[in-house]
Amino acid sequence: MSNLIQRVQNILMTPKTEWPVIAGEAETTGSLYTKYILIVSALGPIAMFLKGTLIGTTVPFVGTFRMGMGAGLSMAVLQYVLGLLGIFLFALVINALAPTFGGQKDSVQSLKAAAYGATAAWVGGLAQIIPWIGWIVGLAMAIYSIYVLYLGLPHTMKSPVEKSAGYTAVSIIVAILLYWIIMAVVANIAARGMFGPTGLPSIATSSGSFEKGSGGAALEEWAKNMEKAGKAVEESAKANNGAPSGAAIGALVGAAVAGGKGVDALSTDDIKAYLPETLGGLPRTSTSAARNNAMGFQVAEAKADYSDGAGKDLRLEINDTGGAKGILALASWANVEEQKEWQGGYEKTYRADGRIVHERWDSASGNGEFSLIVGDRFSVEVSGKAGSIDELKSALTSGVNIGGLETVAREAKPAS
Repeated sequence: MSNLIQRVQNILMTPKTEWPVIAGEAETTGSLYTKYILIVSALGPIAMFLKGTLIGTTVPFVGTFRMGMGAGLSMAVLQYVLGLLGIFLFALVINALAPTFGGQKDSVQSLKAAAYGATAAWVGGLAQIIPWIGWIVGLAMAIYSIYVLYLGLPHTMKSPVEKSAGYTAVSIIVAILLYWIIMAVVANIAARGMFGPTGLPSIATSSGSFEKGSGGAALEEWAKNMEKAGKAVEESAKANNGAPSGAAIGALVGAAVAGGKGVDALSTDDIKAYLPETLGGLPRTSTSAARNNAMGFQVAEAKADYSDGAGKDLRLEINDTGGAKGILALASWANVEEQKEWQGGYEKTYRADGRIVHERWDSASGNGEFSLIVGDRFSVEVSGKAGSIDELKSALTSGVNIGGLETVAREAKPAS
């Protein structure tokens, strides 16, 4: 893991001196994916999930919009898979254009150019969680990636320095055009409900270790699961003339998204059992529950409305990420914190007692929301009209069996 972090720092801070080192390293397509691409390219999808489902997007004069857990997971996995496809496509373009610009074709070197050149853009994907200016930071990092690629092509593809600008520009333009075509095809397939879970995970090795229970330890454990699954894919490919089995690929996806082998989400009856009959002194007026697959990973949700019939209303939502619980586990090391205020209200995301907590309150309307991530698996939120944010906090912590959910998360057995 330390080697990976050092490589990211070097390619971002000192690309001119790092490219010759990269070009001289003996690598394979598989090692580049498992040791670098599959890890660093996951940063953007993770940030997108955190922003879309936990932090939310503020719409002026309207409020904060958050995706459902299932939709957020689907989009994160889809972005991850398409990102892997995109970097593979970019490498093919770079390799195909090499002779045109006086370079030498080499599939491994072209993948190096594509992957390490994209590092700044991948890291910039984390900026999605920064309010207001996140898109500017992300755009700046994407532009910087073009410069890094420009510096790297003469070393990896042996092209003349004076032709590097044209080589870079044409490669990017061709790759964008081809990627748009693929995106259009994928969108059409997805619209027909035929797009299934595919993708490759990532690995990294470390000579040291992080303190138990720390964010680094969570990331390290994730990387170990990825490494184990990655080796299984390589062995499967060797045994099947270069084509890994579907089971091996499935295990890789599980390692990336489920943090190893996922668990079955609670049944609709079981998750509904966590909806109390009363919440904050209000009687329950309606309930609903569902369990389904998000990009092939099982998730469940339960909702209940509570009302006194005189204008005081609350809604409780419980989401079980089940088979995709690894994304919430990874969120635990991201240490996302955000706070913003306006006249008569505020919104903030922070950590308390080892949990990610989000709260929002608007005194003018008397509306707010309070949510917790429980056991790196469950998202629990109460929202609605109340006298204060403290009433919402009390309704959730005293009305919902949080301890029971933590026990379920701790004692869950891997899905069969």
